[in-house]
Amino acid sequence: MSIGKMKHERAWQAHLLAAAACGLTAFVASPLRDRLDLANTAMLFLLTVALVAVRLGRGPAILAAFCSVALFDFFFVPPHLSFAVSDVQYLVTFAVMLAVALIISHLTTGLANQAREAKARERQTHSLYELAKALAGAVTQAQVLAASENFLSENLHAETMLLLPSAMETLRVAGAMPKSISLAAEYTARLVYGSGEAAEGEDSAGGEGHSLFLPLRGSTRMRGVLVVSVGCGDLEKLRHQRPLLLAVASLMAIAIERLHFVEVAQASQLQVASERLRSSILSALSHDVRTPLTVMYGLADSLALTKPALPASAQETVIAIREQALRLNNMVGNLLDMARLQAGQVSLRKEWQPLEEVIGASIKLLGPGLQGHPVKVSLPADLPMLEFDAVLMERVFCNLLENAAKYSPGSTDIDLHAQARDATIEITICNAGAGFPPAMLPRVFDLFERGCVESAVPGFGVGLAICHAIVEAHGGAIHAFNPKSGGSCVCFTLPRGIPPQIEGESDPGETQ
Repeated sequence: MSIGKMKHERAWQAHLLAAAACGLTAFVASPLRDRLDLANTAMLFLLTVALVAVRLGRGPAILAAFCSVALFDFFFVPPHLSFAVSDVQYLVTFAVMLAVALIISHLTTGLANQAREAKARERQTHSLYELAKALAGAVTQAQVLAASENFLSENLHAETMLLLPSAMETLRVAGAMPKSISLAAEYTARLVYGSGEAAEGEDSAGGEGHSLFLPLRGSTRMRGVLVVSVGCGDLEKLRHQRPLLLAVASLMAIAIERLHFVEVAQASQLQVASERLRSSILSALSHDVRTPLTVMYGLADSLALTKPALPASAQETVIAIREQALRLNNMVGNLLDMARLQAGQVSLRKEWQPLEEVIGASIKLLGPGLQGHPVKVSLPADLPMLEFDAVLMERVFCNLLENAAKYSPGSTDIDLHAQARDATIEITICNAGAGFPPAMLPRVFDLFERGCVESAVPGFGVGLAICHAIVEAHGGAIHAFNPKSGGSCVCFTLPRGIPPQIEGESDPGETQ
């Protein structure tokens, strides 16, 4: 049976009860007709009208008013059992009685409606308070959705769907068992999410009902869309309860935003603790390992210089031990430098000096590490002096050149060139080969990140992280890319600054 038909039947039942109440009043008062004055009898009918208005509403009360006047005329005003009136003055009585009955029914019905609305608002306020308390204690999005669904189901008998944005800003249905959503409803939800304004649309599941799409507006950004669906017959009720629904959407947005900030805070705390532990481990490891490595390198040198000389096979073994000890010592040095840079214990000793001297010293220091990979240096003739820490900048060039040599095919060149920009000097080091994996480019300067995790090339992803830290400490920037011609490139910039005037140098503005 439809809701409209049920309401129609209840209305007819109320009107019949009103007429029956008037008939009962006439039946009770009839034996007392000779003892009661007509005014007192009229009061009984007015009391009936008031009771009908309180219990059954305005429509039945109006019917009771007319029935009361008719019954009063028929049974109690002479001549009895007739609608004829012997005295014209009774017409005034009927008119006044009808007017008073209608006024009483109107006022009584209004008071009853106000009382019912007050109780309904009290229940809604209490339910809204319980919802706010539940959302304040929610620790997951599923709990937020469950609390909202219970509230809307109990108060509006409506179905609820929550749409939350993904990392790509596409709306997805939240919940352990996501509900289906029609294309039209999904389109409406995207419009509401983009505009931040509520809208009406068809049932989210594509049925015959209607839905109200409410934006979940947080303090910093949109947090999603709440979809409330009802049947066709409850559409007006849904519109009437729109302020309540907006309040629910606001509470949900606050709860979802709070959960987001809690996740961000927990992730930040975890990251800080992780970085602190990692720095402590790096520092301890670097100091504890460097001493035995130095001893091993010294012993290998002593064996190589013993008299008489060792056999050729033993000599090769000693040289291999010394080279591996030196390589491991360089790795430990990188770890120690990274720990110091992260702890902020490195102070820059900047001096104005030419860049080509540091490049030449770095190439000479690498020596055998660049064997089979000649470095082609291209620097402009008018390259100005720069202010930097020569020791740290030498470490940057050594790491970048060594990294380029390790990941280049044999007998291929390494290109190093610089060019002047408006406020910076840009240095680029390129090498042949497969290049950086595209997915790793955003993270290639992170600590312990390597282009290929499983690789025969020695190293553990510290060199580029050190370069990144040193360049940023100088006020520059560094990035990696794969050129279209193939291979890989690392480019970093250093600020030009204003070089000091050298004594004896003529002022450029001075006339010759």
